[in-house]
Amino acid sequence: MEQDQLRMKFTEEKIAELNRQFRDRSPAEIIEWAISIAERPVITTNFRPYEAAILYACARVKPDIDVLWCDTGYNTPQTYRCAKKIIGQLGLNIDIFVPKLTAAYRDVVMGIPQVNDPLHAEFSEQVKLEPFRRAMTQYKPDVWFTNLRQGQTEFRNLLDILSLSKDGILKISPFYYYSDSELDFYLETYDLPNEHRYFDPTKAISDRECGIHIN
Repeated sequence: MEQDQLRMKFTEEKIAELNRQFRDRSPAEIIEWAISIAERPVITTNFRPYEAAILYACARVKPDIDVLWCDTGYNTPQTYRCAKKIIGQLGLNIDIFVPKLTAAYRDVVMGIPQVNDPLHAEFSEQVKLEPFRRAMTQYKPDVWFTNLRQGQTEFRNLLDILSLSKDGILKISPFYYYSDSELDFYLETYDLPNEHRYFDPTKAISDRECGIHIN
């Protein structure tokens, strides 16, 4: 019912109007506005490159914001080390959601299927989609912060700073129009770590959509 009310409040016309207003606003201003209207805001992260930016920006406005990490179990050692550093440096209020089956077990019975393998859909469901649904069901957010950016995938090019998920959750991407170089400068300004040795087992190429943000 609450998400239905949110959907009614934020019509396509209202979201388009807000996106025009926020186009030249700073991420901090966007986040402050979103936090002011939220009852149960969350950030989702996978600790891919540049994730420290959204985590820092949101935690600066609301230090106790719930941070949901859906860990596939296939991250690189460098990603895990960087994640630990970010969590400690920012004092994140983090909850980690993992697949119900271990990566070691799955390596034996399934491996990591290629995208054209019939098992790939089941693999993606196990390591990414099911943990994500479990996290969102548990926290029931009304506002969802992400670090989606224009140019990452064809689907994400159709979004904007504000969008509504299919479940009616208001999705906020404060850095949507930032380039890599602008994010590099942001991270350097606030002395935030970054790590580019990142691996997503559900994607064969970096600009393929994983499925979480389509749902």
